[in-house]
Amino acid sequence: MPDRRHSAWAFRLAIRRGGAASQQTVVDELRRVILDGAVPPGTPIPVGEVADLFGVSHIPVRESLMTLTSEGLVTHQRNVGYSVARLTVTELAEMYVVRETLESAALAAAVVRATDADRAHVIHVNQLLELAVSQDDSQSYHRQSRVFHMGLARPSGMLRLMHMLESAWNVTEPVQAMVHVAPVHRARLHEDHGEMLDAFLTGDAERLLACSAAHHRLLNEVVATLPADTGLIVGDG
Repeated sequence: MPDRRHSAWAFRLAIRRGGAASQQTVVDELRRVILDGAVPPGTPIPVGEVADLFGVSHIPVRESLMTLTSEGLVTHQRNVGYSVARLTVTELAEMYVVRETLESAALAAAVVRATDADRAHVIHVNQLLELAVSQDDSQSYHRQSRVFHMGLARPSGMLRLMHMLESAWNVTEPVQAMVHVAPVHRARLHEDHGEMLDAFLTGDAERLLACSAAHHRLLNEVVATLPADTGLIVGDG
């Protein structure tokens, strides 16, 4: 068995002692750790160790990993094993296009259907983003940026579309892009958030879509600056 003193998983998985975990617990906890960015892309996932940590056999762990593979969060190589998925530069760019397309489809309806509570929510999240930028808190900025975008789109009421948007966002999440970009880029992106928020609050769907498109163009440019030699993403060649 791998030495747990050097295991990325042993220190990050929330394990409840006193009995075997359910398969749902296993998949949920593995997903949580991956989406939190606690284990970077390419990190091996040792089936035996994870099974031992949860007090289960290898079967529910493998089934959980198959679920996460179908979600794009885990990859499997025969005779090598499972690991946190790594995207190529092109794949990452493609997923940002998917995110933009789905989000844009929801925004026009969201503006019309947004309640006072929805508007108050995005105002609050935007304040958290401002704080993160001022304190150069990249982790908080990364987390709250997702909450902000979802807060703009969710009032659309398009449940299936929102599920697809969440899934697409999850695929890019292990890269933790906003954690690794330059502070000046985070600040520029946050300026766009302010423009989007103003359009959302005034109910101007046309302006919101235009601001969103400009924001995603800048986002694509910023993500393209991520170095491929960090191990977070891999080159296309």
